[in-house]
Amino acid sequence: MREPLEMKQISAARAGAASTPRYLEIHKALRQKIVSGNWPPGYKLPPEPALAKSFNCARMTISKALGTLADRGLISRRRRAGTTVSTPRAQESVLEIHDIESEVLAAGHAYRYECLRREARHATQREAEALHIVREASVLVLRGLHWADGRPHALEERLINLDAVPDARRERFVKISPGRWLLSRVPWTDAEHEISAISADRLSAQQLEVTRGSACLCIERRTWLGKRRITYVKLLYPGDQHRLVARFHQVDH
Repeated sequence: MREPLEMKQISAARAGAASTPRYLEIHKALRQKIVSGNWPPGYKLPPEPALAKSFNCARMTISKALGTLADRGLISRRRRAGTTVSTPRAQESVLEIHDIESEVLAAGHAYRYECLRREARHATQREAEALHIVREASVLVLRGLHWADGRPHALEERLINLDAVPDARRERFVKISPGRWLLSRVPWTDAEHEISAISADRLSAQQLEVTRGSACLCIERRTWLGKRRITYVKLLYPGDQHRLVARFHQVDH
């Protein structure tokens, strides 16, 4: 059964934003359903006539609101299949969320993920600072290795906020990597990247099969769902095997 739209909240929002175009009001209301997780990836939205009736507006207004959601990649619209919430996509840009498995396979290599460590417990001070959560919050601590054609591709250290993603406590991450699991199940609204070059310590060098002190590309990322912290991840790549390429388009003002 589809979840009914909360018309009282929608009406209140409309009253407080009289100058906002109607389709944008509807866009915001529907977007909130998606980013809050109430409408998860794969959820099928009500048909346009039903939405128009719920919002007391023309079908054309609904179509325009859905169009803005589709432009942002939040939904997928298909003539016969209907409209569904999109699974967050991996992008090629370094400033977007990457699915390492997809990248490795797209390059024509065999992929494998190996979970090296998994521990659910209270966060230490350092972990709380990395994830930007309060100390002693429940976290899942993970360390894993991404392989490409039998060679170490990237070493991953990840913290998952179990208060925000409680289902992660039951996942063993044997057949699927944490990044792919999160992308397929948990929506996100904001991300922060930090890129640096560091030297591999003894353990990292051993697991990446490089010489201790070798230069490595380090990408740290935090993601949020609204104000809730979801995950912190630190990815370490052998420096001589990877490079970052970004293409920019200047927009005329």
